[in-house]
Parts: sequence; C-alpha cells; structure tokens
Amino acid sequence: MAGLNFADIFETVVDTTPDAPALVVRATAGDEVRLTFAELDARANRLAHVFTAAGVGPGDHIGCHLYDGNQYVEANLAAFKIRAVPVNVNFRYVDEELEYLFDNADLRLLVTEPDLEARAERAAKCLTWDCPVVVADDRYEALLAAQPDTRPETPGRGPDDLYGLWTGGTTGMPKGVMWRHEDIYLSVVGGGGNPALGIAPVATLEDVAARAAADYPIPGALTLCPLMHGGGWWIAFSALLSGTYNVLIRDLGFDPEFALRVMAEEEVRVVMTIGDAYARPIIDHLEADGVAVHDLSKLLVYGSGGAILSPSMKESLNRLLPHVIVMDGFGASETGGQGSLVGQNEDGAPVFQMGTGNVVIAEDGTLCSAGDGRMGMLATSGHIPLGYYKDEAKTAATFPVVDGVRYAIPGDMAKMLSDGTIAVYGRGSVSINSGGEKIFPEEVEKALKSHPAVFDAIVVGTPSDRWGSQVTAVVQLRTGLEVNPGLDELREHCRAHLAGYKLPREAVFVDSVRRSPSGKPDYRWARDVAVAALEGSLTTG
Repeated sequence: MAGLNFADIFETVVDTTPDAPALVVRATAGDEVRLTFAELDARANRLAHVFTAAGVGPGDHIGCHLYDGNQYVEANLAAFKIRAVPVNVNFRYVDEELEYLFDNADLRLLVTEPDLEARAERAAKCLTWDCPVVVADDRYEALLAAQPDTRPETPGRGPDDLYGLWTGGTTGMPKGVMWRHEDIYLSVVGGGGNPALGIAPVATLEDVAARAAADYPIPGALTLCPLMHGGGWWIAFSALLSGTYNVLIRDLGFDPEFALRVMAEEEVRVVMTIGDAYARPIIDHLEADGVAVHDLSKLLVYGSGGAILSPSMKESLNRLLPHVIVMDGFGASETGGQGSLVGQNEDGAPVFQMGTGNVVIAEDGTLCSAGDGRMGMLATSGHIPLGYYKDEAKTAATFPVVDGVRYAIPGDMAKMLSDGTIAVYGRGSVSINSGGEKIFPEEVEKALKSHPAVFDAIVVGTPSDRWGSQVTAVVQLRTGLEVNPGLDELREHCRAHLAGYKLPREAVFVDSVRRSPSGKPDYRWARDVAVAALEGSLTTG
C-alpha cells in the first residue's frame, strides 16, 4: 500500500486518462472553466513550483481561503504534490476568526480571493512568521505562467503524508483533524469502494489505473456543498481520484434553479448536498416547475450528508425522482463516512445501517450489545484520524483506546438496536437538560420541519427558572402563508411525534435561519437569538 498517497493516486489517473474531463466550474453569470486531467495536472504542477519557490515544503500548511472553483482544487493538488498540507479556511470568517485559525493551523502560505484579500492580509500580518498571500486573480495566473508544468520531484511521498480538516466550529473554536492519506482515502474518499454501487475497493496504484480506465459505474458528480467543508471535499475528490469528472458551482449562496439546470446540462450521475437546507428549495422548484422541465434522467444518486434529511423531504424526493437513489449518509470530520439512514425508531431518532467498526460505548466504558437498551457514545475504529492538531488533551478524549482498540468518538449519543442498526440521538454537546430529561435538538427540529408552514428550524436550550433549561425553537416560516402558525399550533403538531417534555416551550420566528455554508445548524447563533428574544428584544410565539 506504499502508493496510496493523494498525489500519486491523482497522477496515476492523469497518466491513465489524460484527455478525459476532470473538472467543470459553472457560474450563473455564464462563466465556465473546463479542464481535462492533463490540463488540471499541469496547472497543479505549476502551482506546486510556486509554493516551493515561496519556501513551502513537506509538512508545511497552506491555507485555502477560497470559494468553490478550479483554484481550490489546484491548491490542494499542488500541496499534496510537495507533501504539504492544505488547510480549509472558511471564507465567511471575520478578522478575529481568521487570526485564530491562521495561528492555530501554523499557516505558511495562503491562497485567497480578490475580495477577501484585505481581510486575509490583516490576519497574516498578525502572525509572528512570514505568511505570503497569493490572490486568485491575474496575479495567480502570472505566477503559474512563470513556472514549468513538469511534476515536482518530491521524495518520500507515501500513505503517511497528512490531510487536515479544520472543523467548522459551530459549537466551539475550529480544530484541525489530522488524517493519513491512506486512512482518509479508504474511509471516505472513494478508496474503500461501494459494493451497493458496484465499485470495488482499491489496494494499489494498479487498482487506481484499472478503475480510471474502466467505465466507472457512477460518472460525473455535482458537489453543491462548499469544498471548504469535509462533505463537499470528500465527494469532489472521490470523483477526481476515481477518474471521473466533478462539477462545481462558483457562485456564493445556493440557487436551486441554477443547480437543477447544471445537473441536467452536465449529465451528472451524483449530486451531493447537505440536509433540508438544499433539499427543500430543490423540491419546491421541482414541484413548481414540473419535473419534466428539468431533464434529470441521467441522475442516479441524490446524496446528503452532514445534516439528516427530514422524512418528509426524503419522501418528496422519492416521489419526484423515483429513478434516483436517495442516500442519506452519516459521518463526521473525526470518523469519515459511517453509515446510511434506514428509518427511525420508536423515539423518533434516525436509525442507520453502520459500516464495519462502528459500536456504541456505554458510560461505564463497556461496549453496548444489540438491543440492550443502553444509551452510549457512537464510536468507530479502523481507518480513523491521528488526532487533533496541537491538542493532545482533546485527542486523548476523542480517540481513546477501549479493550485494545483505538476508536474515534466525536460526541454523538446512540443506541444499538436488536437488529444491529444504530439509532443516533445527536451531539451531547448541544443536548438540552430540561428538568433532568435529556432532549436532543435534532429530533425536535425534525418534528417542527414536518409542519407544512415551517421552512427551517433550529432548537436550543434557554434558561428556565423552573426547569433549568427549556426547549426553544428558532423558526423560519415559508413565505406567502395566508395564516402563520403560532407556538400553540407548532406544539400541537409536534405532539404527534414527540413526548410532552420535548415540545418547544417558546418559539422565536426569524426571517432566515442561519446555517453554515454546508447546511449545518449554527447553534451558537440560534441560542443568542433565542435568549435575546426571550429577554424582550424580539417577538416570540
């Protein structure tokens, strides 16, 4: 397995199918970028020489402060080619957040957008070392043109080279999850294969070449979630490292009508989204326009990860696109892909068919057995990260050794059901303790979003003199409603899905629910909004 290194895998694909399409970047303004594997390789080689000329070498960290586009892909590939580590930098971060991340990640160089340049330069100047900023405009192209397109000579490449994923920080400061190339490739970036889709696992570079040369079962992927988040990056690079093409949309924000147009025009077989934040507007457009308006006959898989699809959303997708497999995946930055949604249990918790190595560890440190009814922490073993960057304490807590096996335990509460599936109740870090009862926001959010008037919702705990903490819903209603539901109506609707103690005791109605660009709920924002509302600065239901 000495060759399972991202740079070696990509170059093997390039050498096998140099003229095949590799990357398509679309924008609503009409701009397009289309690169074959050979063209993408040449540009990544030039950028790798730019990095080397700037003093970046093996093990150094390169920040990718970029929107979705060819520059993001090129920066990652160039970093891998010289054994450096690309670092995802959220383009929505403000100065203070950037200063923290630049320092925490020890950035040695940054690639950024023209409209983000000033912000990036200010953060870079706060470091005690030099961190050059490369701007992805004409200056970027000039730097590339000045360098050769030959592959850099980088001795020592191997499976132990590092991939870093800095978490979004929605419940705390971002932290870097560090993976070996081989582990993340086999866990979630395509190397592990997918028997259900007829995709064999990879063990050698010869397997990589054979896959690239074959008629890949699922050609073409549209990645709608940003590359700066794990789910989007994993799907995009799964396509590129398998010898098929990936499509990106350059625009900020999400335009469902344009996304549907791109799906049809690029004839993608896979589309990757995250939860209801993407599914609901797509469904609304399909229903309003009529499915026939959008030729999605080539689409085979509608994927969602990072945030669970509500049952009503999944039912609508299955109804509107009966020929498409709706895959609701489960995983985390610290685990990679873990399983697929198969239903829900009597508590209303989502139930997943988990892959090999997934277990539930009870509070006493023992492994839960199927059907024993105990709540514990979901854990996975096998191809997992090395740990968190520069944080031995968090690494020890999240990646403990139990009975001689090293596990990743990112924080999801779960139960092992009698048939071997696993019910997941959500992150303990955002759970609500109300009068001694533990309530998981995700199950309340799911019940709320099944109401026809609710567009989106985030549930948080707010202070209560009686209960210690109470369930408060931050709700975005659909536009154009003749009558808006109030708290009482929402509570009555949820009563059919939830025990009484889980019902929202307050509701705050907002114009727009804030989520990360990947669709994940921003619980810190929601709690701030809810607390302010209950103190009288906003109107509650």
